[in-house]
Amino acid sequence: MSMQSLTYVVGTAGHVDHGKSTLVKALTGIDPDRLREEKEREMTIDLGFAWMKLPSGRQISIIDVPGHERFIKNMLAGVGGIDAALLVVAADEGPMPQTAEHLAILDLLQIERGLIVLTKTDLVDGEWRDLVVEEIREAVRGTVMDGAPVVPVSAVTGEGLDDLRAAIDALLDAVPPHNETGRPRLPIDRVFTVAGFGTVVTGTLLGGPLEIGQEVEILPAGRRGRVRGLQSHRSKVERAQPGSRTAVNLAGISVEEIARGDVLTVPGWLTPTRLLDARLRLVPDSPVALEQNDEVDFFLGSAETLARVTLLDAERIEPGQEGWVQFRFPTPLVAVRGDRFIVRRPSPSLTIGGGVVVDAHPRRHRRFRPEVIQALEVLASGAPEEIVAQALAAGPQERRALVRSVALPESDVQAAIDRLVAEGQVVALGRGGPAGYLIRADTLERITGDIQALLESYHRRQPLRRGMAKEEVRSRTGLPARVFEEIVAHAASAAALVDDGETLRLPGHEITFTPEQREKIDRYLAALRAAPYTPPGPAEFGIDPEVAIALAETGEVVRVDEGIIFARETFEEIQRQVLEIIDREGRITLAQFRDHFGSSRKYAQAVLEYLDHQRVTRRVGDERVRYHSA
Repeated sequence: MSMQSLTYVVGTAGHVDHGKSTLVKALTGIDPDRLREEKEREMTIDLGFAWMKLPSGRQISIIDVPGHERFIKNMLAGVGGIDAALLVVAADEGPMPQTAEHLAILDLLQIERGLIVLTKTDLVDGEWRDLVVEEIREAVRGTVMDGAPVVPVSAVTGEGLDDLRAAIDALLDAVPPHNETGRPRLPIDRVFTVAGFGTVVTGTLLGGPLEIGQEVEILPAGRRGRVRGLQSHRSKVERAQPGSRTAVNLAGISVEEIARGDVLTVPGWLTPTRLLDARLRLVPDSPVALEQNDEVDFFLGSAETLARVTLLDAERIEPGQEGWVQFRFPTPLVAVRGDRFIVRRPSPSLTIGGGVVVDAHPRRHRRFRPEVIQALEVLASGAPEEIVAQALAAGPQERRALVRSVALPESDVQAAIDRLVAEGQVVALGRGGPAGYLIRADTLERITGDIQALLESYHRRQPLRRGMAKEEVRSRTGLPARVFEEIVAHAASAAALVDDGETLRLPGHEITFTPEQREKIDRYLAALRAAPYTPPGPAEFGIDPEVAIALAETGEVVRVDEGIIFARETFEEIQRQVLEIIDREGRITLAQFRDHFGSSRKYAQAVLEYLDHQRVTRRVGDERVRYHSA
């Protein structure tokens, strides 16, 4: 059975933190306060952890986070990935000022399942208790805790503890099972060493399972290692399930190379980013509005970093309002579409808002661009087909890369791709498969049209050339070589262009000569046939180089070298006789060629080198043999 992580979010100050830890110990038998300073000050400073079995047999993890306003940053490192929350309020004090901030954080992170635990009920009478409950109900009105059950307990007398366990059990009945088919992602909240074992990291496992022996990567640094061992609730496991508190013993990575805020995952799918597109909402009681280029403290998972904000659709975002923003980070951050985050004012430190990541790898945007806002709205709320189509808007992608980049379950992405291809909105180039390229039909049409325009312009400028060099076309389009080749193959199969190997042309293009050029050509061809083995050069008949090249393109002549041209039928006869001599004599020399055809050394050398280049013959010392001869 998969495990759910529960967090205690405390909205009171002073030694209520100690009372909260006492409650966790009363529930689980485990003291979550690990640090000596915490015990001395009776205050939770950093994250604490405990676990328990509920009446149903369900195993749960408990993350005990700091409640004091000075340690909100530590609290934020522990609330990512939880399934439900307990808001703990002391009956003798009631909601405190920082309770509003804890509620705002739960609301911004959309932690929709929770209980309100009224502790220290042994210190107050019934009338006071009722007053505090009413005060709590007023405090949570309009938040995710609005309507949450209130469970009175006393860690000292044990009153209500069984009721609390049952209430937690009932609460978690509504939590959907964790996906166990995705990719594992562990936001790291603790890093330490264990004698004899080495580096250990902990966190709440998201996305998919981890197994012993698995290769892993620590991001954003990109360090690779291997899972040496796994524990959950201090028990060794072969496979850690998503949703559980997990300790990972790592091989190949030292403790100095990892820090809180890093992410452990499997290699090859997550890429750190310095930009995030997001939907941001400010809390109604934020003391400040957010303005263009403001700096904020940004919290995502267990990571904390500074960020600059680009407001994409507003001059400013007022308290209680929301808008589209792009965050810019000084150092790389790891995020996935759908991750929720918190932003705080750096000084004086206070939570002012939060939201959800819509694009984890955007381009840098200019402000007030309708097409940018439209694309973000599709990513935020579109169907899988719309999200996949939007991801392909930037250009063709390998299928496997697209599946990795879209933050949806892999099966959903694959199904969306198949539907888009079947509907003709996306084209699978080449032979398909995971390594095949996908391209939007409108993008393919645009690129094909651009290539056709290039060829049309080239044909106008160079009417005597058969086609434009393929590499020049590719360079002008700026496409990677493999993508370009597959687009050309698709366009050629659709008769949108003709691929002649080294050149491309439009289907209707043919080399045509002017009447004046044709007259000179006919005289020149007659001269070539009159002196077949010692042909005159084209310049003697007023044939310029462009026309000579065009004649070779049309197949009327064979141009073996600059200025040395044979009539087509003559050259074919020369080649036939050369091969006959080789078959009879075993080879042919330059002198043999010259004597056989009654030509000069110049012509013999040019022809034999041309045949070598065409892989008809092969030079061995001063002799030629058939190309395929050993």
